[in-house]
Formats: sequence, structure tokens, C-alpha cells
Amino acid sequence: MAHLFFAPSIQRHIVVPECEIAAKSVDEALAAAFAGEPRLRGYILDDQGALRRHLAVFVDGRPVRDRRRLSDEVGETSRIYVVQALSGG
Repeated sequence: MAHLFFAPSIQRHIVVPECEIAAKSVDEALAAAFAGEPRLRGYILDDQGALRRHLAVFVDGRPVRDRRRLSDEVGETSRIYVVQALSGG
């Protein structure tokens, strides 16, 4: 099963312990997390269901390519990290 982590900066707002997730895509992994903590959905996704601009998701160290549908594949042993994105100059 894939392992899902939420950065401490996110957990400061909504506590979500790391967990094992049976999922084939980032969308499925996040849906499982939202089922356990529904308030998390509004913090992670915008009103269109896309990943919010201030967040980044990495699967096995690579940023997700599909920020709109979150269809990036997740393997049996993948590690998924949801973190605050950095911006500025």
C-alpha cells in the first residue's frame, strides 16, 4: 500500500496522521484521506476539484503533473507527500 504524508505546515490547520492507502492515483489517495477527515478537502482542493496553488504533491519524489484531475499514478510502494508550496522572490 502507498504511504501518504501531510507536511507539518498543513497539520497545523488540520491534523492528519500519515497513513497507508490503497490507491492507484493521487486522486484516489486523497479521496481516502478526505473520507477520514472531510475538512481537509477544502484546504487541499479548490472549488473545481483541482489542487490549490499554494500546495504541492510529490509521488516518489516527483511533483504531480496533473494538478487538475490528480490522475498521476501511485504504485503499491509509493510515498505521497502533500506540502505547502513556496513562492516569492
